[in-house]
Amino acid sequence: MGSPQREYLFKVLVVGDIGVGKTSIIQRYVHNIYSQCYRATIGVDFALKVLNWEPKCVVRLQLWDIAGQERFGHMTRLYYREAVGALVVCDLGRAATLESVRRWKEDLDSKVYLQSGKPIPVMLLANKCDQMHMGVSTLEIEELVRELEFTDYHLTSAKENVNIDEAISCLIKEMIDNEEESEPRKDPNVVQPSLLSPSTRHYKGCTQCSGM
Repeated sequence: MGSPQREYLFKVLVVGDIGVGKTSIIQRYVHNIYSQCYRATIGVDFALKVLNWEPKCVVRLQLWDIAGQERFGHMTRLYYREAVGALVVCDLGRAATLESVRRWKEDLDSKVYLQSGKPIPVMLLANKCDQMHMGVSTLEIEELVRELEFTDYHLTSAKENVNIDEAISCLIKEMIDNEEESEPRKDPNVVQPSLLSPSTRHYKGCTQCSGM
């Protein structure tokens, strides 16, 4: 008999200002579709993608689309529960959304941790790199990534499907490494999934989506 199949269930937060393209990134990654027309997310929505990560390893990825409107800020602690990774999204054409990245990263760092006490891995996605006008420079992004200790960053385009898979694959690798480190005494061939609590699993908002 071969080794048992490993399975992981990861809750990943997708945060950023309204209109930066959070929902478009999720829709492109999960369904490989893109639309110019999305309505703003109300509260939170999520999508599930199942990946055959490697032979005998399945990853179930829950992507939680957190509303970018300021008035939902007081709810983030509830939505963040049990998350083990995050994507912070900004719009390369709008410098103000890069300035908001600091607030989102500090919010994540203050509210959600791994079981080990370490911060969760967070990727910065600088979205809409397909546009001609970029109000944000790569140098600015790199400086912010170093200062705020992001795991990494990627220039992405949901419209043109640029670097979406690559960015999320990098995050998945980080989450798997953290999962394996958190259970050093267990049989390496039998890794239990990270399960969401029932209270977290039931929070779901409007199915309409935000941003481009």
